[in-house]
Amino acid sequence: MPERPSRRRSRRLPLPHLPAEPVQTSTGVVELLRDPGRPSAVTVFINDAESSYVDLADPSHLEFEYMQQMVAVLDEVGPPPPEPLRVVHLGGAGCALARALDAARPGSTQLVVEIDAELARLSREWFDLPRAPRLRIRVADARAALGTLAPGAWDVIVRDVFAGIVVPDHVRTVEAAAEARAALAPDGLYLVNLTDRPPLTAARTEVATLLEVFGHVAVIADPAILRGKRYGNVVLVGSTTPIATASLDRALRRLPLPVRLVAGEDVLTFAGSHRPARDVAGTAPAPA
Repeated sequence: MPERPSRRRSRRLPLPHLPAEPVQTSTGVVELLRDPGRPSAVTVFINDAESSYVDLADPSHLEFEYMQQMVAVLDEVGPPPPEPLRVVHLGGAGCALARALDAARPGSTQLVVEIDAELARLSREWFDLPRAPRLRIRVADARAALGTLAPGAWDVIVRDVFAGIVVPDHVRTVEAAAEARAALAPDGLYLVNLTDRPPLTAARTEVATLLEVFGHVAVIADPAILRGKRYGNVVLVGSTTPIATASLDRALRRLPLPVRLVAGEDVLTFAGSHRPARDVAGTAPAPA
């Protein structure tokens, strides 16, 4: 979800089969804006927040930098493409990452958990999504769905859950991370997208939280964000097995926007004195 604060990058130039005006969904409003530099692509705004970028002609194209970073993690730490993966996406929007993984790794099975039922239906209608069993969409709260996933059944869980530009508290806790860990295979990966601003309190707290559950945690972000110079996306990686930091660092430096990898002992320094977040009694949703 949000790659940056809400910002119109292009004038409204709708593709013929897509709506030109905002559309009401179950939880708000979705609007599609065409990218004049890529005639087949649209940016998806949800409640005025930039939430997805979908190229209808090229599912492999990922515009959002944090998604490029996640793919680099999967390619370097997980089995190399075109090996298939079993992936859960907590948070769907336009399903851009799911489309890209389906194109790069034929035979993958993916589950998207999306809380907005109408948005899930519209994404199927608008964006030529792979059909089940390649890609299933489940309408549910992300945390509620986490607790119902079969133990050890998934290679990757991607948490990309936002309410506007804020990650809901109930998906940021030790208990939520433990539920994700239980659903992952022994060498599975938990990928987290969040946004933060100086002094990166939310990111540091989330790192402390993941360290309670996963033996290995890495942080990926623009160096300017890590230096506390600006707001932006931070990607976290949780794994119970060692992360191939040298090869991953090289891959991240080859991206269109090179980013920094924080791993090993440096992760403990990054978390500092921040304490893990835990469920507050009565706040975690019941199973979906």
